[in-house]
This record gives sequence, C-alpha cells and structure tokens, in this order.
Amino acid sequence: MSITLTTWSLEQTSPDDLRPARVPEGDDITVRRAEVPSPEFSRFLYTAVGGDVHWGDRLPLTYAQWKEIAEKPGAEVWVAYDRGTPAGYVEFDPQDDGVVEIVYFGLIAAFRGRGIGGHLLTEGIRRAWDLAERWPDREPTKRVWLHTCSLDGPHAMANYERRGFRLFDTKVETAEEGETPGPWPGAQV
Repeated sequence: MSITLTTWSLEQTSPDDLRPARVPEGDDITVRRAEVPSPEFSRFLYTAVGGDVHWGDRLPLTYAQWKEIAEKPGAEVWVAYDRGTPAGYVEFDPQDDGVVEIVYFGLIAAFRGRGIGGHLLTEGIRRAWDLAERWPDREPTKRVWLHTCSLDGPHAMANYERRGFRLFDTKVETAEEGETPGPWPGAQV
C-alpha cells in the first residue's frame, strides 16, 4: 500500500541549544555507554525498539555489516536501563567536520510513557556534544542532527523540539508501507 511519508530533519548547532529533560523520579534509570562494540547487542536494540514502528532498513544487513557499523571510530551506543534491563537506546554516526548524526533513538514499547525518552535523549545529546573527548582523533562536535518521520512514535517530534532541536528540512514523498518486523505476538505495545 502506498502512503505519504513525511521526513523532518532537525539540528542543534551549539551545546547551549540543549534543553534538558527532567530525570524520571522513583525509578532506577541509568544511561550507560555500550563500550564494547557488539553487533549482536546493536541488532537486539534495533529490533526491540524499532520493531513496532517500521524500522526495517538494517534488517537485511549481514553480521559483517553490523560489525562494521558497531566498530566505526566514534560510533557510540548509549543505553537506558531500568533497574538493569535495557529500556531504549541512542546511536551516533560520527561524520566529517565535527558533525554527529543521531541515527537511532527510541524506547522498547513497555518503557514508553514514563519520561525515560526525554532523559535518554538529553543524555545522548550531551554525549554527542562531547564525543571528541572520548575520541581524540575527532574534531570537536559543531553540529548534532537527526531525522524523524511520520512513521515514528507520536511523541518523537515533540521530544526533539523540547530538547532544543530546530527543523531545517522537510521532505514529503510517496512510499510503500512495509510490514513492521515486530513486536512478536503477545508483546506489550
């Protein structure tokens, strides 16, 4: 079935653009970097978070391709944990000239609606801005950007804007709507 797909590109051009979210109260939420590149863990996060929102672009990748993405210098995955259980993640793709793209961000369905997303995005943006401190061969970050689309969760765009991202491009196209790869039957959505 053909659908109209809108893609919005947003950016920050200074660390001062970040408007932090509050830390969720009452929960033991931590955000940690996955310091050991792991194609298996990256694929798990990708499918667990994106399974119900039409993420499918990476599903055909081979193990070697997942490994290459995970091991790219400056590529990082930051994971939100709720009492030790992965709740969501943010993934960076370091680009030339001090640019960092947030290529994936989201929560597993069971963890949505509790304020974890704003907190995770805040921490992810902070880590994108200080990426060169962990990767000395990189020049300091000058721009952090991302894109979201009309297939993403209903609160995605508002979360990005509340964190200080500004719209710089909009594309509207006709696309074929594919099946979501998950969640599997019986999963909480």
